[in-house]
Amino acid sequence: MATGLVLGVCAFAGGWWGAARMAPRAAETITYTKGDIVPAMQAQRPPAPADLQTTLARIASGYGEPVGISVSDVASGWTAAVDGDQTFPQQSVSKLWVALTVMQAVDQQRLALDQTVTMHQEDRSVFYQPLASRIRSGLAISVADLMRHALIESDNSANDMLIREVGGADAVARLIAQKRLIGVAVGGTERDVQTRTAGLTWRPEYGQTWIFKQARAQLPDAVRDQALADYLANPPDGATPNGITTALSELKRGQLLSPASTDFMLELMGEARTGVMRLHAGLEPGWSLAHKTGTGPDWRGASVGINDVGLLTAPDGHTYAVAVMVRQTKQSPSARHRLMAGVARAVESYWATEGRGSESPPQIAG
Repeated sequence: MATGLVLGVCAFAGGWWGAARMAPRAAETITYTKGDIVPAMQAQRPPAPADLQTTLARIASGYGEPVGISVSDVASGWTAAVDGDQTFPQQSVSKLWVALTVMQAVDQQRLALDQTVTMHQEDRSVFYQPLASRIRSGLAISVADLMRHALIESDNSANDMLIREVGGADAVARLIAQKRLIGVAVGGTERDVQTRTAGLTWRPEYGQTWIFKQARAQLPDAVRDQALADYLANPPDGATPNGITTALSELKRGQLLSPASTDFMLELMGEARTGVMRLHAGLEPGWSLAHKTGTGPDWRGASVGINDVGLLTAPDGHTYAVAVMVRQTKQSPSARHRLMAGVARAVESYWATEGRGSESPPQIAG
């Protein structure tokens, strides 16, 4: 793991955010952090493979409910998509942009991965948060371990603590703008987004999940209906499948972070323990997946924000960025799993028949 490469590099220095802004990068040759040299993308990208586009459209249609799918070739830049520019709630997929902001702060020496922070009772979040059971009189934990809990386990309290450490949700939004990541957002801490989606306003006692669920259960159904309708109409954590695959491709190409920070983030995504029956279930031996899932609340027999996004790497090292997003679904969990595994299999099939060794990188722009 690249953890050791980065732990000793950075020490906390300077003002919290400072006045520095990233200047736009000129076109340049980008090196994979662990792989081949890949040129920066040109404005003109090749068209999507027709057969793969047809297969993705068939998979989406067969699901019977609205879904968003995007598959991007990291090297050549083409994208095949179904409703790829539509906005979907990310839920925990938004943890990726928090992690990106943390690693940018590490690269700029405003944070260090071995820096220790202390979590208290008021730092609890909602829903899945294994760290909460360890918070009593205070939990000392490193930034690196918070990253592990947020990306590997999807711990909400770890994610919310990371947001605090980088300067708040506005800091994440600024990073997204500075990196020119179109079609992604963060929305806020998990506890704020989830309580608003339920029709509540965050209160510290909601860090005890049973208290939050009890307060939610006492709301009139009409309040919950309206809160969820508002969330789905304009999700604060919304993103487009194409926006996500574009950002993941840039991350893989080394265009967003330093090589060490890129390696650290991708390795954590590769260790993710969530969503084993989603994209991962469609993988053949020899393929690998670095990913992040999202899973929203259930209400009136439907689930919200059921997602899996990541980087699928073939046995020859060729990588595809993939996003499968479901806004709201009444389909069974097994049907959701078949949808996502089916997209992974479609990518594998394309690579086996057309993509293996057949695509050369584009010419360097500029």
